[in-house]
Amino acid sequence: MAWFYLVLAGLFEIGWPVGLKMAQVQESRWLGIGAAVVFMTLSGIFLWMAQRQIPIGTAYAIWTGIGAAGTFLVGVLYYGDPTSIARYAGVALIVAGVATLKIAH
Repeated sequence: MAWFYLVLAGLFEIGWPVGLKMAQVQESRWLGIGAAVVFMTLSGIFLWMAQRQIPIGTAYAIWTGIGAAGTFLVGVLYYGDPTSIARYAGVALIVAGVATLKIAH
């Protein structure tokens, strides 16, 4: 169950930077800030639950990896962030590192 909590924490980790991005638009400022706070809270709670059984370094690295890769994809798909082979390779390395941590556990 701890790994399930960690994946949820990582997915919620994607939500708070998206909320802050939404908050940059005047019409959705408070909605974005509210969403960011909710996602931060949920992400933290699930990370806390996962760390009951998963070592802190492993949990933190996977949590941030999911959040970083997911936020990158959201930025590319919905916000027109720049793409290149090098940027995709960097994200692939993050995902490979996360997978290695999981396998090594």
